Amino acid sequence: MQPELSETPDRRVFLFKKGQSAGRKEMKWLLGGKGANLCEMARVGLNVPPGLTISTEVCEQFHDCGGALPEGLWDEIMEALKEVEEARGQKFGDVDNPLCVSIRSGAAISMPGMMDTVLNVGCNDETVKTIAAKSGERFAYDCYRRLLSMFADVVLGLPHAEFEEKIQARKEARGAKFDVELTAEDLKGLVEDYKGVFAKHNKELPQDPFEQMRMGINAVFGSWDTPRAVKYREINGITGLKGTAVNIQSMVYGNYNDNSGTGVCFTRNPATGDKKFFGEYLQNAQGEDVVAGIRTPLPIAQLQENFPKVYEELVETKDLLERYMKDMQDIEFTVQDGELFMLQTRNGKRTGQAALNIACDLVAEELIDETKAVCMVEPTHLDQLLHPQFEDPSGYKDKVFAHGLAASPGAAIGQAVFTAEDAEAAKEGGRQVILIRQETSPEDVGGMHAAEGILTCRGGMTSHAAVVARGWGKPCVCGCEALKISATDKTLKVDNDGTAIVINEGDWLSLNGSTGEVILGKQAVKKPALEGNLGTFMAWVDKYRTLGVLTNADTPEDAKIARDNGAEGIGLVRTEHMFFSSPERIAAVRRMIAAMELNAPGKDEALEELKGYQKQDFEGIFEAMDGLPVTIRLLDPPLHEFLPKEGSPLEMLCNQLAGELHITSQDVKGRLEGLGEANPMMGFRGCRLGIIHPEITAIQVAAILEAAATVGAKGVCAHPHIMVPLVGAQQELEAQAKVIRRVAKEVSAKMGAAVEYKVGTMIEIPRGALQAHKLAQTAEFFSFGTNDLTQMTFGYSRDDAESKFLPRYVKDGILAAHPFKEIDTEGVGELIKLAVERGRSTRPDIELGICGEHGGDPASVAFFHKAGLKYVSCSPLRVPIARLAAAQAAIKAAA
Repeated sequence: MQPELSETPDRRVFLFKKGQSAGRKEMKWLLGGKGANLCEMARVGLNVPPGLTISTEVCEQFHDCGGALPEGLWDEIMEALKEVEEARGQKFGDVDNPLCVSIRSGAAISMPGMMDTVLNVGCNDETVKTIAAKSGERFAYDCYRRLLSMFADVVLGLPHAEFEEKIQARKEARGAKFDVELTAEDLKGLVEDYKGVFAKHNKELPQDPFEQMRMGINAVFGSWDTPRAVKYREINGITGLKGTAVNIQSMVYGNYNDNSGTGVCFTRNPATGDKKFFGEYLQNAQGEDVVAGIRTPLPIAQLQENFPKVYEELVETKDLLERYMKDMQDIEFTVQDGELFMLQTRNGKRTGQAALNIACDLVAEELIDETKAVCMVEPTHLDQLLHPQFEDPSGYKDKVFAHGLAASPGAAIGQAVFTAEDAEAAKEGGRQVILIRQETSPEDVGGMHAAEGILTCRGGMTSHAAVVARGWGKPCVCGCEALKISATDKTLKVDNDGTAIVINEGDWLSLNGSTGEVILGKQAVKKPALEGNLGTFMAWVDKYRTLGVLTNADTPEDAKIARDNGAEGIGLVRTEHMFFSSPERIAAVRRMIAAMELNAPGKDEALEELKGYQKQDFEGIFEAMDGLPVTIRLLDPPLHEFLPKEGSPLEMLCNQLAGELHITSQDVKGRLEGLGEANPMMGFRGCRLGIIHPEITAIQVAAILEAAATVGAKGVCAHPHIMVPLVGAQQELEAQAKVIRRVAKEVSAKMGAAVEYKVGTMIEIPRGALQAHKLAQTAEFFSFGTNDLTQMTFGYSRDDAESKFLPRYVKDGILAAHPFKEIDTEGVGELIKLAVERGRSTRPDIELGICGEHGGDPASVAFFHKAGLKYVSCSPLRVPIARLAAAQAAIKAAA
């Protein structure tokens, strides 16, 4: 939810300079994270180059106007620019004392590298001469060639590779490895080379600095909708933002001379969370050199040797920022001729391990309390912590063939691929891959997300690959310079102690992102335990949450995993899933279906066989959940799902069943073919099956209660909750409840002991929600089946919708979120709230929960907390995530 900023209703441009700003850090929804924090740093007196921020609302207006700046905005920008010029002592567009600016993006939610930046705006054929006269030709023409390259790429869309070819040719002619080794004459020549690329495409760099600025602003606003930015938002579920802000800031130059540099640093290690100053810098460079991975930078400790006074000031500043922001900070800085300037601070992207350790450490340091720590760790962070680690790191040492920088920890195993497109295709085909690149760029974002891990030859710990991988919790090894990649041949080669190793596309690799090791083959992995800081943190989580967290589990094995992960019971046992575990069970179901449909001899034997299988499973589940509730949904799927579709398998089944049931094969086939339905989702399933064939309900209830009595005799405390599915009418529930209670009496007599149980229903039909006050006369609990409730409320067949139109609906903003992943609060949510209210009006103590897939989605969990449910239920591996989401919902609701 974006906060209202009523105190600035008409302001679109926000000025900031040292000691003064029109914005503050709380205004990130309006100013973007970068703009809001620039304003805050300026306000508290840090040495921030003066500048201005154009709000995110303007971005929305820009796109609404078809890519044009709103009326009157340019005048507001010019007015603010005057104060920037005054603060800097230079004038934009002036030939004698020129001011150059950077034009940068900055959304409310960090999207590293996804949107565009243009540096050195204001440089042209005339001002470059002035800059050269004042500050040296090498510096001046280095700035100019950078502007030409970035403007061509970002603003005009010219092929960046053509500019790379030109600079590479100059380096080869000079015998230089890095850009910084080029002379002033080389750079002058490079400017002309770059102009030649412009001319080849019938383009030119505007010589009017104000036109450069106008076009740069348009390009940065336009980058909000580039394919890579759109894909990043889709991958990360970022919705509801108005767009990016634009930050126009006076340039300071890390490439000014050898007494200058630029860097990115973190107040703590973003990979591990260790309280150790962490970062990298490049001498005589501009900011994009660090993040692009073009040169492998130096560790931040080297800054202390080269610029001791700057280092001391940077340490003081980073400590101040962390105390002030009360979180680990990601800081960009530039040193111009020995003077330190702060360009950006933000809460740093971090791995799950780092997030956990930082949260615990900040509590110990009394910078934050437990509730802030709980809210600081994202559910996706927790997901990362539960991912596999290598089982025996010492056992693969002879398979390590290369080392790089441990940029993002964890174990990754996959087949080698060399392009982002191949990684995405492999993911769609169900394959695990490692994406191998010289260095990644924002265009690789889809392939990076599809890959299990990322390996690059170039780039440091703050390169694009490292930052994005850490944000997603993907293992990443960067800067592995010994590797030689051939994108044409799709091979990786390395000389490993005199032995040439060649990795071809499709070969298996393992990455240890915690050590930087690159390993041949597939290595064994294991799941981490909930102990140490993770145990401490989860204790805080459980201390503050009020919503129960149960699990969806169909086997004793899944039940045990869930309980180990903190589940407080089972919210959904899908009894039909129990029959898919072996061919014998499927055969037994098929015999039962045929016998029931034909009322054939052998019906009772078929039902008893199924009862035996289910009783055995229920005993195991009750033992795994000793003392906790187990909610069991009676048989639900369309019967034809258990049967072969056509051809010889169906013929063989009919012949087999005919012999077993002592009837003709033709009778069996005719009846089974009659089970097919035009719309099986709304057909003969759920309670309808039990009403037409009450013996199916009876045999399942007998299996449940006999299992409970059997384990009870062994000292296990079973709490079965019997759930009737797909109820839309009170009479349906009453009919099934009557069978359940009759069988319960029979089981009590047979076993010689009464078994406590509850009868409830699954609310998954809109009519059921509307009739909740009547259903509650019979039901002791409701469990919302949000998957079917979503299908029936929207009128979507999920499988068809997801394959045909839902992704486009979300992408185009027709739906704010994928309704099968995040609960639709305005439609499905309203039905849930109505059912809660009506159910409680009849039975105030009715137990209310949710067992659909939404039970593990953090945004949905927050809604269920607000709606007043007692519990959510999710898959075993998502239980810790749901626990965290429930705690965060409770903390935010109490704030």
